[in-house]
Amino acid sequence: MTTRTPLLFAVALLAGCSNVPPGETANKPRPMIEQIETTRDGTSTAATVDSYKADLAQRIYAVNSTQVYTTRPQALLRSVVVVKYSVDSAGNLLRSEIARSNHDRVTEATALATLRRSAPFPKPSPHLLRNGRLEMHESWLFNNDGRFQLRSLALVQMNE
Repeated sequence: MTTRTPLLFAVALLAGCSNVPPGETANKPRPMIEQIETTRDGTSTAATVDSYKADLAQRIYAVNSTQVYTTRPQALLRSVVVVKYSVDSAGNLLRSEIARSNHDRVTEATALATLRRSAPFPKPSPHLLRNGRLEMHESWLFNNDGRFQLRSLALVQMNE
C-alpha cells in the first residue's frame, strides 16, 4: 500500500458524505427522507405531537448535517430561536415565523432556512391535525460557531 492509498480512500469516503444525492442539484427539491417509522404512503406513525416533532427534527438534522453540532450545547448559547410553523396533511410546510429570539438575524435566518430546506416532511397522522394542519414550535439552540441542535433532540447543556 502506498502512502497515497489512504489519502485516496479518505477523499472517496468524504465524497460520499454529500448532502445532495447524485444527479440532484442543491436548489432542486429533495424527496422526503424516511423517518423512524412511516407507512408506505409516507405517513408518520408518531402517536403524539412530540414524537412527530422528533421525526421532523431528525429530518432537519439529516438534510442540514453540516450545520448541526453533535456534542453537548455550550453553557452560554449564542442564541435560542423559537420557530412557530405549520405542516399540512401531506407534510408540506405551510408557514414558518420567528416566535422568540434574541434578535440575532443570522441565527434567525439559519433556523428558517434549515426548516424550509428540510420540507417536505412525513405526513402527520390524521388524529394530530386541527383544521387540516398541525401547528408546532421548535427551538434552535445555537453555539458560538453558528451550528445548532433542536430542543426536541438536544443533548443536556454543559454547566460551564
